[in-house]
Amino acid sequence: MTSLADLRKTYSLGSLDAADVDPDPIRQFQTWFAQALDAKLPEPNAMTVASVDAQGRPAARILLIKGVDERGFVFFTNYESRKGRELSANPHAALLFHWIELERQVRIEGKVELTSAEESDAYFNSRPLGSRIGAWASEQSTVIANRETLEAREREIAAQYGEAPPRPPHWGGYRLVPEAIEFWQGRPSRLHDRIRYARDSASAAWKIERLAP
Repeated sequence: MTSLADLRKTYSLGSLDAADVDPDPIRQFQTWFAQALDAKLPEPNAMTVASVDAQGRPAARILLIKGVDERGFVFFTNYESRKGRELSANPHAALLFHWIELERQVRIEGKVELTSAEESDAYFNSRPLGSRIGAWASEQSTVIANRETLEAREREIAAQYGEAPPRPPHWGGYRLVPEAIEFWQGRPSRLHDRIRYARDSASAAWKIERLAP
């Protein structure tokens, strides 16, 4: 059996320099995301979302990004889930995209706010019917007796709302407003390229800096 300590990969696909990146980190992210799409990576929109509860204990899980523009990065979930409760207690989070096939990561940190009801409604109504019913059926992160309990609740909601379930009041969007965004490109000998955008608190302008790997 191979030792975990011996598992390693040499990164050599690309490089990254401060002179090569867009002055705007959102445009830089969109460029890299488009390249991940063009490379036909499996679920390039998948990201780790890390949050912290009121006692300072961290938790992380995989979600899908559903929007990005100059305002920030948007995802949707149950407000009463564990992550929802943590974001209510401490409205700061970190996102991580890992595109291993391109030997790239993007790390994003910032403050989290609710999207508008109109944005949440629009996205909810665009989801497949089963997903809309599921948002009602699942009391996310709570203990349930068994799978049958969940499926019975699903049938009950489907019978109640038919083809047009409304958005549950406990379900909607969050927008992470970035304060720092780091672009990471793997390099040989673990001497990776790391370019970070940090927002200046006084001017709100982005400062670009290189980090040691």
